[in-house]
Amino acid sequence: MKSRTKRGLIIVAGLATLAVVSTLVLNAFQDNLVFFFSPSQVATKEAPADRSFRLGGLVEEGSVKRSSDSLAVQFVVTDGAKAIPVTYNGLLPDMFREGKGVVTQGRLDSSGTFHADQVLAKHDENYTPKEVADTLKTTAYKEPSAAEARQ
Repeated sequence: MKSRTKRGLIIVAGLATLAVVSTLVLNAFQDNLVFFFSPSQVATKEAPADRSFRLGGLVEEGSVKRSSDSLAVQFVVTDGAKAIPVTYNGLLPDMFREGKGVVTQGRLDSSGTFHADQVLAKHDENYTPKEVADTLKTTAYKEPSAAEARQ
């Protein structure tokens, strides 16, 4: 073979390898991509029905129900306009409280209940996800103050 032909084959093989590697990386990225939705967005069917996603909002006051014989817990996440029931089986973060911000990751079932695989509580008084804060402002929902939450 001529050196020109060898060089052409090496370039074509390199491009093919680059295309395969790029495809594998993008597929792995797509599989691990998780979007965030507020309860209002979930209620309007903006959230994917066939994929895991994150649901964020405030834990509705008086909605937490713990199982006496397991780690199962049920609560409601709200953004002031809509509320979504959530079930979770596991240990909750120490900062998890009624009236406080929470982000859950999991899937929505056909009945409208969100089955969480992971629950994340907000870590300080100043953090609320932007989407949730925007929705809370439009619905005039008042988050309890720190003094009210301690009671």
